Amino acid sequence: MTFYTLGIESSCDETAAAVLEGDHALRSNVVFSQADLHARYGGVVPEVASRNHVIKIVPVVQAALDEAGVQLEQIRLIGATRGPGLIGPLLVGLSVAQGLSFALDAPLVAVNHLEGHLFAHRLDYPQIPPPFLALLVSGGHTHLIRVKAWGDYELIGTTRDDAAGEAFDKAGKLMGLGYPAGPQIDKLAQHGDPKAFSFPRPLLGQGFDFSFSGLKTAIRYFLQDHPHAKLEDVAASFQAAVVEVLAHKLFEAARQLRIDTLVVVGGVAANSGLRTRLQDLAKREGKKVYCPQLPLCLDNAAMIAACARYRHAYLKEESLLNTFATPSLPLA
Repeated sequence: MTFYTLGIESSCDETAAAVLEGDHALRSNVVFSQADLHARYGGVVPEVASRNHVIKIVPVVQAALDEAGVQLEQIRLIGATRGPGLIGPLLVGLSVAQGLSFALDAPLVAVNHLEGHLFAHRLDYPQIPPPFLALLVSGGHTHLIRVKAWGDYELIGTTRDDAAGEAFDKAGKLMGLGYPAGPQIDKLAQHGDPKAFSFPRPLLGQGFDFSFSGLKTAIRYFLQDHPHAKLEDVAASFQAAVVEVLAHKLFEAARQLRIDTLVVVGGVAANSGLRTRLQDLAKREGKKVYCPQLPLCLDNAAMIAACARYRHAYLKEESLLNTFATPSLPLA
């Protein structure tokens, strides 16, 4: 009998469901983004996000089943995000997953969202297993993770304040861009001069932790003092500062740990400037860098399904139906 896993993701402002066949065959991956809904507020409003998840979650799950050509009764495992994330959105997805698990008598695996991002790599590159060094960089997290094996992680560095993706959104807001600002800055940067302005590189050469709040403050004061600066140049110079910090720390950690396989996941992994810079450095230093395809960089349920499938099939895990959402769930 074919083994189908249903994944559900609702940690922030994307309502997502996916159907995975076996370990790697993705049959569907449906994502409903609330970006337009939150754009008017300049960022995610948790209560608004929660209410919209309630409206969208059942239609999104059904759309994933329809796209996969699979009946609900054929689902043999449910995976859902437990945390980290916003408590209201997490509760919506996890509660639906718990209900489906009970109704179908199918086991449930409550997934760590951060580990899910790592499994985006496994979906795209199943032939490149651990060990590897991962840079997980998103709106809420910036982590350097030594992946010794699936399920065995060592946190090498993390953010002390703003994550890189959060810095993109806050800097974009200061530039007058809408939410989410990351893709807009990336687009503007392609037409600007990254050396036009010199912005700080926080904690560059100081260990493996990250800090981007000072860079955001620097952008604020720069724009106050230079209101007529070319926006494309500001975007390019800002992006260059973030990319340099991320790339430097990733490759310095790889050198010290003697790791040649590097993996970059999370929403900021979709940034074209970062992807180009990392590939250039990899060629220069004789290392390999792997980034998932763009849809798998962003929050999605395919990665949640893949993680749940692995943990159930190979680590023999199953979550209790009263498992509670944990907004600050750590990875390691």
